[in-house]
Amino acid sequence: MTDNEAIEEFITHITSEKGYSLNTIESYKRDILEFQSFLINEKMAAGLLKLRNGRVAQNYVSYLGKTDLASTSIHQKISALSSFYAFLLNQGIITTNYFKDLDLPKIPKRLPKIIKEEEIMLMFESCDLNNKLGYRNYCILGCLYGCGLRVSELCNLEIKDIDYSNRTILIHGKGSKDRLVIMYEELADSLKHYISTYRVDLLYNSKDLENRHVFLNKNGTTLTRVGVRKILEKIVNDCGESYHISPHMLRHSFATALLNHGADMRSVQELLGHESLSTTQVYTHVSYETIKTSYQIAHPRAMKIDEKKKK
Repeated sequence: MTDNEAIEEFITHITSEKGYSLNTIESYKRDILEFQSFLINEKMAAGLLKLRNGRVAQNYVSYLGKTDLASTSIHQKISALSSFYAFLLNQGIITTNYFKDLDLPKIPKRLPKIIKEEEIMLMFESCDLNNKLGYRNYCILGCLYGCGLRVSELCNLEIKDIDYSNRTILIHGKGSKDRLVIMYEELADSLKHYISTYRVDLLYNSKDLENRHVFLNKNGTTLTRVGVRKILEKIVNDCGESYHISPHMLRHSFATALLNHGADMRSVQELLGHESLSTTQVYTHVSYETIKTSYQIAHPRAMKIDEKKKK
């Protein structure tokens, strides 16, 4: 088997069996090819399948560390290579995955950027509900902030995935993992109205009248990630603001709002579609003021001191 054949088998595996997105697949292939070039140019091995020395893998980590790459990017590249060699090991093509359990640079923990609740309310209010695109944008905001959807999940959402009676949406998430998210009542009503009226108008602008995706652009075709970003930027501009916004910030804000208003971490984990609770803990951000207020209300010593002050 050649390197190229091994790569193609791996790509087929993560496409058909793992259900990875196109962006992830392209990124994995690029990372594998970059390592292949490193091996050959540095004369460390004749190719990907000829790797026989575990120190080469650690040397590659050191090499990446000397570039301008962020720690997160290095982790992503090594993760792609580890997945590739794990697949080859499972297929019996190689005997050792040298990219498993490497010493990697630590990733600094950063709090995700969120949008304040009052700013999000202004975004909702700026949508023109008498206009088909304005009403569509209102529903997009509702799904991103009200359900915590990833932008890819929003773009891939189909009419059949919506259950109005139970106020749930079936989401086909990362790695072909399905989950149910809950709609608040007003969002369910808005989506039903949009799909039965304005979406029909948008669809007539397209040649593909069989398109079942919920959110369409002005030409009647399926909305893209770039399209969603532009819509959010327009909404912010219509509010008279100029701050940066992304779909992911609304997902962060969704999780933060739930936690700030008393939701438990496990429930938020399920709604976000995270495998690990630790991912949810990093992903969400409980404001300091909320923590301080909870402490003042709940801790017996804090309550006693407050009571003395009132007397």
